[in-house]
Amino acid sequence: MSAGMDLGPSRLIRLLQLGQTEKALRAQGMWQCVSCQTCSTRCPKSVDCAGVMDALRQLSVERGTDTPEQRRTVLFQKAFLRNIRRNGRLNELELIGEFKLSTFVRGRSLSFLFKDATLAPELMKRKKFHLLGEKAHDRAAVARIFARCMDDSIL
Repeated sequence: MSAGMDLGPSRLIRLLQLGQTEKALRAQGMWQCVSCQTCSTRCPKSVDCAGVMDALRQLSVERGTDTPEQRRTVLFQKAFLRNIRRNGRLNELELIGEFKLSTFVRGRSLSFLFKDATLAPELMKRKKFHLLGEKAHDRAAVARIFARCMDDSIL
């Protein structure tokens, strides 16, 4: 993904080293990061670049420098994590419903909520979408992971 970023991970890290946080926060690169960990793995100085990208996104939200489109990314991430916390694994239909409702804006027609529904049959045929999600057998283990790793204020 770094090839398509306005400022790649190494440039964003350099801006932070130089104290140019505001310039780093205006970059789109941190929002294009998919947290694949490739940059962190390959960094010759063992910098957790993906972690820095996460921190930059969080700081952007806290300071209110994010755009409405970027806020939708954050809403999706939160809905995804709540879904995993609740079920122990992803329930796609529940996730789509929660995300669509959380981003529903007044003035939009109801067709907004269902505009992607036509994709479902093809995804189901390819076994990429399941109407009925499964719950993890040991949800207590999932709860322990979330308790150890997550700050409840994030969700």
